[in-house]
Amino acid sequence: MAYGNSSRGGRSASGRPQSSRGGRPSAGRPGQGGKPGAKGASARGGRPGAPKSGAGKGGAKGFGEKKFGAGRAGSGRGRGTELPKRERRAPGRPYRSGEAFANERGEYRVSNYAGPHRPRRPRNAPVDHYEFYDHDGVRLQKLLAQAGVASRRVCEEMITEGRVTVNGEVVTELGVRVDPSKVTVQVDGMTVQTNDKLVYMAFNKPAGVVSTMEDPEGRPCISDFLRSSMSERVFHVGRLDVETEGLLLLTNDGELANRLTHPSYEVPKTYLVQVPGPMEPGVGAAMKKGIRLEDGVTRVDEFKLVDSTPGHVLVEVTIHSGKNRIVRRLFDAVGYPVERLVRVEMGPIRIGSQKQGTVRNLSKVEIGHLLASVDM
Repeated sequence: MAYGNSSRGGRSASGRPQSSRGGRPSAGRPGQGGKPGAKGASARGGRPGAPKSGAGKGGAKGFGEKKFGAGRAGSGRGRGTELPKRERRAPGRPYRSGEAFANERGEYRVSNYAGPHRPRRPRNAPVDHYEFYDHDGVRLQKLLAQAGVASRRVCEEMITEGRVTVNGEVVTELGVRVDPSKVTVQVDGMTVQTNDKLVYMAFNKPAGVVSTMEDPEGRPCISDFLRSSMSERVFHVGRLDVETEGLLLLTNDGELANRLTHPSYEVPKTYLVQVPGPMEPGVGAAMKKGIRLEDGVTRVDEFKLVDSTPGHVLVEVTIHSGKNRIVRRLFDAVGYPVERLVRVEMGPIRIGSQKQGTVRNLSKVEIGHLLASVDM
């Protein structure tokens, strides 16, 4: 063959000088006879007959030239094929320019946590001097958190701020243990229900249901709408006649039931009343002033016309009297017999969007407001 084995400046067997970088001889441009060493041959070991890089418009650039980075041909390490920084970084060099490692700065990290450490809580003082303290009870802040008042940390802040009372005595120390079934806990004057055995529910009674737990005549009653899996026995607070619909409270808290029905607490109850229309002016004012019935004078607290359609009027009234069929008797006395009657509110508890025939448990907030309404 006509090619020599020298890699730098050697001569071929024919005595012709080879390319200074590569083992192949230079070649002339096409059309010039292909003479070895002719002008225009690749200067860096290109193939024979390859055109000069960038020659002519649209001419293809050779491998390793500016199209892919001006590096050494065939080396595969031009600017376009640089190695990742982590491979090019010399061992022991800083990660950033001008930055020194921690040990070079004299800093040594002891732990992985770099932030400030929370100070250790001081040991609580003895708190067993309270009469209601129970060594086997539940911590007060935990009891409040379980009752849904707030998180345990916020409940601790409430206690230290003096906002919590147990049996009427202000508690400001943490660590107090109480028996939930034997104490009354209040936050900002509102009682917190802490006894899990007490049940409070709202029942949206449909028309035709008797306000009893059992009916000897076999008519639909309240127990037909309760879950059979209930372990606690409940009773209804007050009554609604058979044809009256709406809110009926159910509970096993006897003290609450007595206070809600006792006239001295005057718990307001709100009703929606549908009567024949149109209604003459002055009826609402007369009912607020008082209507004489067979058992005395009775008045409503609020009277508001809600809606009027041809032949019917919808009125909202609020009354605190708990006499039997009092709303129906009032409207009969003014000449507007009741067509439909729905109780929508009792004290702070509203029926809202609850469907007829359903029973729901009152929330912790509703229970608190309900107990506060009768000073419990």
